[in-house]
Amino acid sequence: MTSGSDKIRAGRNRTITLTDNEIPSLKKQVLTLEQFRALANSTNEKTDSTKNAATVPLESFLDKTLNCDLLEALKLLPDEFADLIIIDPPYNLTKDFNGTKFNARSEKSYDDYLATWFPDVCRKLKPNGSLYICGDWKCTSSLQRAVEKELTILNRITWQREKGRGAKSNWKNGMEDIWFAVKNPDDYYFDVEAVKIKRRVIAPYKVDGKPKDWDETEDGNFRLTYPSNFWDDISIPFWSMPENTDHPTQKPEKLYAKLILASSKPGDIVFDPFLGSGTASVTAKKLGRHFFGIELNEEYSLLAQKRLNRADSDKTIQGYSDGVFWERNAQVK
Repeated sequence: MTSGSDKIRAGRNRTITLTDNEIPSLKKQVLTLEQFRALANSTNEKTDSTKNAATVPLESFLDKTLNCDLLEALKLLPDEFADLIIIDPPYNLTKDFNGTKFNARSEKSYDDYLATWFPDVCRKLKPNGSLYICGDWKCTSSLQRAVEKELTILNRITWQREKGRGAKSNWKNGMEDIWFAVKNPDDYYFDVEAVKIKRRVIAPYKVDGKPKDWDETEDGNFRLTYPSNFWDDISIPFWSMPENTDHPTQKPEKLYAKLILASSKPGDIVFDPFLGSGTASVTAKKLGRHFFGIELNEEYSLLAQKRLNRADSDKTIQGYSDGVFWERNAQVK
């Protein structure tokens, strides 16, 4: 395994990388498939169960990262353990994930791919749980079809993804979707007060000389607003941000913080079956939730663990402070 520290970077570059010295220690903290199977077998021996397939007890994988293939892990996980599931699967694009290549395919073939794992992932969601799944314009219809077969869709969030080169023969792709779904539309958790946005007031309105629905401060005029399903306040991780890694499709902590705060309570369990470099688990930890993530690539799983270790002493989330999300470029330093 090669580490990102081999690259030559600018002096102010804050990208998280792995050093040869820390890799052995990080490996000891990440679960492997062999260890996971051993935990399941140990449980089966203790219960002397022969009728049901052995599963790993919750306390054995809670707040852990599992480095293995998702399909193998799903066989060993108990059903209905997660309060919130966040999924960022490979989109229907040709992409190299540190040597593991995902190839673009027909829409029908991508539908079939989703069917190999998405129904099983949904079975890990509690009866009153919520699920979010990310996608772009090319795969979003496939995601909608897959989700509708298993859950009730409540909304589609579209967020502005301001990163990437322009396209010469097409419109630049600057948006992505997140489908929001639940098992039971009559029983699920949602805290809109936890995800308000703090925006600058450009044209302040007053009644009897006093601010109307906004606050006047020394740093400017601000209003707390309820969130819609269009988010334009997200910054994609880049080289100067302390959460940045070399993962090609890393999601921002601020993005996932909104999902976690809105759809889980402190102490709830957040599950990410395509963990990547760890954003879901790291953000869950920073916000006082339990977590569990599965990642196929070893280097990414180690990066996730390094970020989790850092979260022990650094709970900050860029763009979120004082209990509110700040409009992009509006946060007072």
